[in-house]
Amino acid sequence: MKKRQQWMLTSMLALSVIASGCGGGNNGGNTPADGGNATTPENSNGGGAASAQTITLKFWGGVPEEAGPLDMVKAWNDANPNVQVEYVRYVNDDSGNLKLDTALVAGESIDLYTNYAKFMLEKRVQAGGALNLSELEGYDIDAKMGEQAKGWQFDGSYYGLPTVSSKNFIWLNKDALDAAGLPVPPLDWTQSDLAEYAKKLKEGRPYGYVQPTSMFTFNMDGELQNEFVKDGKSNLDTPVTRASLETWHKMMHEDKSMPTYGEQVATKLPVDASFLKGEAAMFGAGNWIFRNANNLTDYPREFKIAFATVPRPDGARADFKGEGGLSDVVAINPKSAYKEEAWEFLKWYADEGVSYLSKGGRIPASGQIDAAATQAKLVEGHEELYDLESLANVLFGGQESYINTVPVQLNDLRTEELENYFLNSSDLDKTMENIVKRHNALIARGG
Repeated sequence: MKKRQQWMLTSMLALSVIASGCGGGNNGGNTPADGGNATTPENSNGGGAASAQTITLKFWGGVPEEAGPLDMVKAWNDANPNVQVEYVRYVNDDSGNLKLDTALVAGESIDLYTNYAKFMLEKRVQAGGALNLSELEGYDIDAKMGEQAKGWQFDGSYYGLPTVSSKNFIWLNKDALDAAGLPVPPLDWTQSDLAEYAKKLKEGRPYGYVQPTSMFTFNMDGELQNEFVKDGKSNLDTPVTRASLETWHKMMHEDKSMPTYGEQVATKLPVDASFLKGEAAMFGAGNWIFRNANNLTDYPREFKIAFATVPRPDGARADFKGEGGLSDVVAINPKSAYKEEAWEFLKWYADEGVSYLSKGGRIPASGQIDAAATQAKLVEGHEELYDLESLANVLFGGQESYINTVPVQLNDLRTEELENYFLNSSDLDKTMENIVKRHNALIARGG
């Protein structure tokens, strides 16, 4: 948590240099001054006519090259010999994002880059590190990406193009379900249902269920749907949010059907590997796990995988929604010497190129890309290892999701208090009391 706050402060200081004009001129883009092989039309063939020489766009992203970007780049480059794309991988974590921000400040050759969290893009927008796409023409973002795209606007403008539909759901060992006589859960199952499944599925393996620590609030937040404040006061302590937290605590300490919070953090438990190795029968995660699930070299398995929705807390509202929305938002560097070429590539990437990343779990957001084709690419070559019916129902069934906009400070304080509860350092009443008290103090400060 402190590490994340330290990264944010460091990143903000670095990005402020962009706003003050550090780097100067056009050397922040992909220009000959960078030592690259780019040539502008004005500098070739005496200016005037369009150049036949090649320019190279540098595109930074967090997806491993072998998970689709290499295929995507090849498809574009083969069709566009005069405008080539080079993909640069950065790891989407604190250090990786700091590396990207530092490169932007230093004026490295970056024409486009992918953002994976709104607050990160927001800092880059504030520092002048992302082009306002309303300056460009030829693409209706709302029409192509749908209403949820507006969640990525700043002051009514887009500074990046959302390209991926993110979904969270439950991965299930279908063979384990069959052996226990359990059906694939219905779409409206509850956390109590999950707990019962986990107890039965724990037989013969270490865990019935595992999930990243970041998912412990997904269920309660699906109840709140960003209504963290009500009538000017904290709205975090409700019967439903309490029920959600109690279920996780019971699964850890009474049922022992999932790892305790302390065990998971201390051992840095690789929850995805635990599931894919058969050590856990159920796993909470998202579509990005297809990258590992399809990697039978590093994660060999013979069991079939089925899918279920994120369960609603007991007593949840009828319109409970799972966290999701659009992500992988690609921005254009305002210092790029090739903004028009970058825009042409980005439009192609959103409507076609991103589909090459489906084999690594990316689900294209553009309505122009056929959902059935995406589903086929997600499991291509491994169809026999997936329950295709539940895959279609959960990932492409049209369930509504929402974009979680929990403020960073609120998320941090809540996580601190929940850690104490899950570690048995505090009971639930004291935990909720502390959360509400600290949240109300944050509200009073305007946070």
